[in-house]
Amino acid sequence: QVQLVESGGRLVQAGGSLRLSCAASGSTFSRYTMGWFRQAPGKEREFVAAISASASNTYYADSVKGRFTISRDNAKNTVYLQMNSLKPEDTAVYYCAASPRRGVRDNDYNYWGQGTQVTVSS
Repeated sequence: QVQLVESGGRLVQAGGSLRLSCAASGSTFSRYTMGWFRQAPGKEREFVAAISASASNTYYADSVKGRFTISRDNAKNTVYLQMNSLKPEDTAVYYCAASPRRGVRDNDYNYWGQGTQVTVSS
């Protein structure tokens, strides 16, 4: 079992930056691929970014490539999402998730946090 708690979401102006954090507890964090997903009102949850267990590989949705950076600190059991050049269409609830295997689909992930709200004003 892995428990995940996201933080860092808030209201920000377009063009601004935010860093989301996800703290993990429970099972061995360093064994899991970690992902970030988001869900905007009225839309399905979508993949944002993922990082392999050793941090050797990262994956991004086309919509955030070049603007968002995922990273992890296995010593702190924490994964981060640095978001730059934010746009109003980035507004969503952002979820952290853990998977025992590599994947970019939400059904690849077994454990989920409660989410943190990011709102980007124009």
